[in-house]
Formats: sequence, C-alpha cells, structure tokens
Amino acid sequence: MELLVYSADWCRDCREAKRFLSQHSIPFTEINIEKTPGAAEQVIAHTGKRAIPQFVLNGKWIQPYKPGHGFLHDEMSELFGVPPQ
Repeated sequence: MELLVYSADWCRDCREAKRFLSQHSIPFTEINIEKTPGAAEQVIAHTGKRAIPQFVLNGKWIQPYKPGHGFLHDEMSELFGVPPQ
C-alpha cells in the first residue's frame, strides 16, 4: 500500500488526518503543499480546488474530510480496515 498525504502545517484537518494515520500505525508519506514545489498544483489538477488534506492511496485521490464537518473518521476507518474511534 502506498499512501501520500497532501497537507500544510496550518491545516487543522491535515493534523487530524495525520494523527488518525499515526494512531493506527498506517504508514504514509507527507507532501507539504507549501514546501514541495508543484504540490499545490497537483492537488488542484486532481481535485479542481486547493483542498487539503488529500490522500492518494495506490494512485487514487481521496478527500478524507468534509468541509465544515472535519475529518471523516468512520469512512477512513472502513477504508483502511481499522476500528472506528
């Protein structure tokens, strides 16, 4: 399994997404859109907006949060096969 996480330091939902992955020992590679040249453009090219966090799981782009509602714990638990929090 290859998991990329597009994020930024200032993003609360990004911190929650990384906390979830760490709590469940799910390995990931973080791509900070403010420190990695071209990363923000990749997000826009694949999602049509500058929306983070974004997961790229085995090449498939997944938005692990819902604007105004935060990180989707139940959906991501099911996706990764881990117990819900």
